[in-house]
Amino acid sequence: MKTITIVADDRVGLLADISYILSKAKINIESIGVDVVSGKALIRLSLNNVDKGKSVLAAAGYGVEEENAVVVKLNDQPGELNRITALLSKEGVVIQTIHMLSKDGKNTVLSITVDKPKKAATLLTDILLSKDDGSSMG
Repeated sequence: MKTITIVADDRVGLLADISYILSKAKINIESIGVDVVSGKALIRLSLNNVDKGKSVLAAAGYGVEEENAVVVKLNDQPGELNRITALLSKEGVVIQTIHMLSKDGKNTVLSITVDKPKKAATLLTDILLSKDDGSSMG
């Protein structure tokens, strides 16, 4: 799963501008995470068309970085996050971001951005939904 990150000065209407640019280009936002730290907005987006999204946002003056993520489905129970984060840590995979995409009381779906997405995908094969190249794993 490819995601993009925009780092911009936080201001009123920033997210409205970004979502307008994407909607005008007919690009759907599949997931979003927004944080503001020290006056900077960090906006992480999964889009149905990452390349076009990067292009239209860059044309509008936004700096856009692309990241690769693995998407996993965990049982919704205590200790599951620790199980996978400990495994990745033990194998030398650095976790950069984790975003909860959905939770239904039975399962939790997470998008995990790491420094070694192919290695993470191999380590997490049994719970993998998609890997860094965007292909579906089931």
